[in-house]
Amino acid sequence: MDVSLTVWTLTVVGLCALIAADFFIGGRKPHEVSLKEAGTWTVVWVVLAVLFGTGLALWGNGQASGEFFAGYVTEKSLSVDNLFVFVLIMAKFAVPTIYQQRVLMIGVLIALVLRAGFIAVGAAAISAFAWVFFLFGAFLIWTAWKLIQEARADEDDEDWEEGRMMKAVQRRLPSTDTWHGTKLFIRENGRRLATPMLIVMLAIGLTDVLFAVDSIPAIFGLTQDPYIVFTANAFALMGLRQLYFLIAGLLKKLVHLSYGLSVILGFIGVKLVLHGLHETTDLHVPEISIPVSLGVICGVLVVTTLTSLAASRKAEAAEAAEGEPEPAAKADARD
Repeated sequence: MDVSLTVWTLTVVGLCALIAADFFIGGRKPHEVSLKEAGTWTVVWVVLAVLFGTGLALWGNGQASGEFFAGYVTEKSLSVDNLFVFVLIMAKFAVPTIYQQRVLMIGVLIALVLRAGFIAVGAAAISAFAWVFFLFGAFLIWTAWKLIQEARADEDDEDWEEGRMMKAVQRRLPSTDTWHGTKLFIRENGRRLATPMLIVMLAIGLTDVLFAVDSIPAIFGLTQDPYIVFTANAFALMGLRQLYFLIAGLLKKLVHLSYGLSVILGFIGVKLVLHGLHETTDLHVPEISIPVSLGVICGVLVVTTLTSLAASRKAEAAEAAEGEPEPAAKADARD
């Protein structure tokens, strides 16, 4: 898809306008986000993504629209996995409920800017070196296998540990442990100190960039158009704040999410390898179309969600049964 500088500029300006509207309407005043508010804004961002994808079909072409929706659904599903870590970060820094939406908004904006750099580098590498398809494909297949191993090991991290980059930031940035509303810096005894608000925003942003290490190659497996990669990431990320408040309580019920994501990443990894063979050799290898990719991704997510909810209900029923007293114990209690 040939995108002019004017279209790029208008797209970025339009996204900035939407982000500003989101901030001034729902995020300017610190408050506890209700399920109704989170649900409303989640629907708004999904509808905007659908309208954008439809616009690509009307003013661009059907291929571009299909690639956008496949990329958007993939990035959205991978971003749900990010929310597990966001919950741990919020708990680690003891973020007051009324400030959590501000933290997420700025943290996601930081991640979006940094991801734009990843996208630019990835697009340049793919256009210059065809072997990058094999590199991305192998990495995604390895990541898929790692996710399966972690899921089978039933790893349940109850805490979050700062990465090296975050620890380096904290060492070099004088800070205070006391919250001062939404202020990012304060002056104390003549020193300029960062507040926990700034530290946790950086933690959210940098952590999301780490997740981009597998999500960016994944979307490049669906489309090599930088414009579609960027816009799909933007729409997926900008609805992440509201999605956090909407499903934070349901995250523990998605017990099979890692399996579903591993299938998606593995599938896209194979797709990348096949595309690399098609580009670099004369072998007649099958190419997986966008409609097939979109169908597989959506199908895996639906199956994963249904099996997760069924498994969670079964586990809850088993726990409830174990907690009930035996009939004999009930009779003794009555006596």
